[in-house]
Amino acid sequence: MSKSDKTDAPKPASKPVRKAAAAKAAPPPPAPKKAAAKKAPAKKAAKAAKTPAAGPEVAARPTGPYSDLLAFPEASARPGGRSGKYVYCIIHTDDPRRFGPIGIGTEPTEVHTVNYKDIAAVVSDTPLEVYDPTRENVLAHERVNEVVMRDFTVIPMSFSTVFKTSEDIVELLRSAYDAFRDVLVKMQDKLEFGLKVLWEPETIIREIEKDDENLRLLRQEISHQKGSTYFARMQYGRLVDSLLQERSEKLVSEIIDTLSTVSVASRTNKPIGDKMILNGAFLVARDREPDFDAKVKEIDARYENLIFKYTGPWPPYNFVNIRLKLERASEAE
Repeated sequence: MSKSDKTDAPKPASKPVRKAAAAKAAPPPPAPKKAAAKKAPAKKAAKAAKTPAAGPEVAARPTGPYSDLLAFPEASARPGGRSGKYVYCIIHTDDPRRFGPIGIGTEPTEVHTVNYKDIAAVVSDTPLEVYDPTRENVLAHERVNEVVMRDFTVIPMSFSTVFKTSEDIVELLRSAYDAFRDVLVKMQDKLEFGLKVLWEPETIIREIEKDDENLRLLRQEISHQKGSTYFARMQYGRLVDSLLQERSEKLVSEIIDTLSTVSVASRTNKPIGDKMILNGAFLVARDREPDFDAKVKEIDARYENLIFKYTGPWPPYNFVNIRLKLERASEAE
């Protein structure tokens, strides 16, 4: 029986998956989304420092003029330590924005923008420290991105990206302005959806044995053979591995080809465990989301022995890769 789980998270004010280093974050808990298929939705795992983020590269603290700064006032230092700015994402906006007291931390702070020209970093005040990727912290990080992406195209920043001051953030926006603007244009009104496809190897092996006479005869030979069956079992194992790989590649190709008709691009990440055959991410135009949902339901119905775990929408974590040199808060002076 086929299962398709489309993750559906409550709205943060109400998925996919990297620590202070790149404008590419890890897949995250899902944004609000209607259920896509027949089974009860599985909760999406929060991916702390998810996926494609590299370790932080240390750079000298930026200096220079900040005449283009359009930001809310600096927070006063908190008891027991200095205050910094936690950065969640980059958006296109000409005006300063506020998103409410939903920031990361035990006492959620006001989330607002630090602006430069027509782009802005979405930030909140925070102690000058590196956050541990606990489930609570990662969900808080993702909650902000989910709220912002309701109205804006976002470039997600890595989990625990912390700057000392608004001026430092403006310098980042200034130095990477062209790259940010280019990505914001390319990602305009596009969302990421995750699709993991799993199978039960033993079930698939039984299917393959029905179709492959050589494998079936070899299994019968092993079951009836007297004495050592070591070499026959080795031969059987190699043949099974080969046929499973062949079947997996065929199924994955069919699934990606089907979904390519309703998506802009796709990426495949390394499968996790021996039951997963596809760990994919799909970039979908916002107005094609219903079409993409329908295609996922279609392939779910087509392959009854496959399990589909469908999540999203996410910011385009797997489709943004801007490498930035950032200074770690813990190493700041």
